[in-house]
Amino acid sequence: MNETRQEYLKRVNFVLDYIENNLDFELSLECLSQKANYSPYHFHRVFLIVVNERLNEFINRKRMERIASILLVKSNISLKDLVYKYGFNSDSSFSRTFKKHYGVSPTKFKSEGKKILSKIGIESFLPEKYICSINNTKQWIRMNAQIAIKDLPELKLASISHIGEFENSGNMFQRLIEWGHLKKVLDSSNFKAITVYHDNPNVTLTSKLRFSTCVTINKNINTDGDIRQITLQKGIYLVGSFEIKAEEISKAWKAMCIWVIENGYEFRDGDYFETYHNDHNNHPEQKFILDICIPLEKTNNIKIDKINNVSFIENVEKNNLSEKKMDYHQLINYMKNLRAFFHKEYEASLKLGSIYKENPNYSYFSLTTDKLKQQKLKFVIVLNHKTLCFSICLSGQNKDVRKKYWEIFRNSDWNKYHLAESINKSLSIVDRVIVEKPNFKSKEKLTELIERESLKFINEIKSLLE
Repeated sequence: MNETRQEYLKRVNFVLDYIENNLDFELSLECLSQKANYSPYHFHRVFLIVVNERLNEFINRKRMERIASILLVKSNISLKDLVYKYGFNSDSSFSRTFKKHYGVSPTKFKSEGKKILSKIGIESFLPEKYICSINNTKQWIRMNAQIAIKDLPELKLASISHIGEFENSGNMFQRLIEWGHLKKVLDSSNFKAITVYHDNPNVTLTSKLRFSTCVTINKNINTDGDIRQITLQKGIYLVGSFEIKAEEISKAWKAMCIWVIENGYEFRDGDYFETYHNDHNNHPEQKFILDICIPLEKTNNIKIDKINNVSFIENVEKNNLSEKKMDYHQLINYMKNLRAFFHKEYEASLKLGSIYKENPNYSYFSLTTDKLKQQKLKFVIVLNHKTLCFSICLSGQNKDVRKKYWEIFRNSDWNKYHLAESINKSLSIVDRVIVEKPNFKSKEKLTELIERESLKFINEIKSLLE
């Protein structure tokens, strides 16, 4: 590329980042041209050349797509508030523009958005075009698809941005790696190849999608033509680990988004990205081994044990009581049957939570009473998949509740059951192992044993609390 085009890309990319981060503020031509250090007239022409879209059209489209993305996951939000927040002058003009773009009115999209995604006039997100050739990345590892919630650290990245199709992303990665070696800035100790998405393919035309191919760096860099630094902020993310073919990546993203909605979590306005662990060309089945990362709000139902990947019955994990390995699905099926048993036998007195099964190392479900629910307390029956032992614990709805009752137990002389060493690393307040070596060949007897020992613990703790 010649020096002039490199300078165009450098300045326009800076403005694109600014626009995407400030859609709810005034974005005038004068303001944006100043940030690009061009005259308004010259900047308008340069922007059209680089982005292939007029500035005002780009801003209005981005604002409309932001509103559509919000409506997909927050149908109870006020449409009028969104319209004025993102700079549209009237409901009627916004509605006309929205319907022209998506084929349905914003009101209908608000109420039926999840059902009509495939019918809103947006081109399909063609995954077969999503081919990324990644060289010199970590040796691919074999893994099953797993979902976890993690607190990810800040990442410094060297990036190249692109608008449109994905065919050239492999070449972009190769350029970044060669450039990084030359500049000696690649983070070789923790190397990652990443794609960051600036648009939602559910609401943005494929030809308009903006994304950045990135590699990790070990220090800050200055912008060099179209190569610039971006930083992924520290935060809570839903992380899905997959070993899939290219045509399955779009399906994986949609499945992850559905998982967020169905489990009652909230999307955070942050960077959505993929981290690659292999070169798919070297995989025997041409599969990508990758993590899909979705930013989440830190709400009360985000559990610390998910974020830190620490079991809230940590003391049980330390007891390697059995070397026997069982199929994950067999263990989950037994937990489903166990929960169904408690529901049938104690429906009138106990309220049961759903089974947590997103961590391969353990699964659990909660039991509580109306009175305990008022105190924001619950009991949790846990199956450790590694040791195959069952335990039960007293837990709380949030950290403040757990800390309150943990301190009550700690400051008392009661010591019948195990007290968590620290409430910061545990969702348990007090707990006990109820079955150390379960006999899964006799499931009825096992269920009876879990029932008896669980009720013993529950009744003792209830009496103590009263």
